[in-house]
Amino acid sequence: MKEISAIAVGASAGGVEALGAVLPALRREARVAVFVVVHLPRERPSRLAEIFATKCSLTVVEADDKEPIAPGTIYFAPPDYHLLIDTGPQVSLSSDELVHYSRPSIDVLFESAADIYRDRLLGIVLTGANDDGASGLAAIARGGGATWVQAPHTASASAMPLAALKSTPSSASLELGEMAQRLRGLVGGVFSPAPGGHP
Repeated sequence: MKEISAIAVGASAGGVEALGAVLPALRREARVAVFVVVHLPRERPSRLAEIFATKCSLTVVEADDKEPIAPGTIYFAPPDYHLLIDTGPQVSLSSDELVHYSRPSIDVLFESAADIYRDRLLGIVLTGANDDGASGLAAIARGGGATWVQAPHTASASAMPLAALKSTPSSASLELGEMAQRLRGLVGGVFSPAPGGHP
């Protein structure tokens, strides 16, 4: 089984509920870094790290600029900043232009993470009402990474999963319960060889 070092997740409309079904499935033994972009109002503080810290086995933080990346940690993008992965690896925050009307942008995260982690990256696109994440997921696939997309018929908003599957048809199209089952089997960056336990 191919070992992974990081997971990059993007969500928009309905994304908090979808993340609530997926992120708690990760066990401490997973030993991966997880980066999450959710489209949120840019003018208000985010409580996502606070909310998910009580639900998840992994450490949950809001990403801080130039912070060294630690395995076993979930990093949420702060409002109004793009979240990028830089050499080190370390977190980088940027206030560059909006991408797909969004800052943070899922594409920005995915493309930067693909540059650093290459084939040791898993990209996940969840529910959302635009096409942010589609080109970034394709970049992850080009780098040899694994790609999962929430099954569009199960998403609160299907536009983002549909765009992701169009850009990267090789992606696994999974219901949230299937994603959670696979993530529960992740230990030390390696997925369980049990049926359904791999990317």
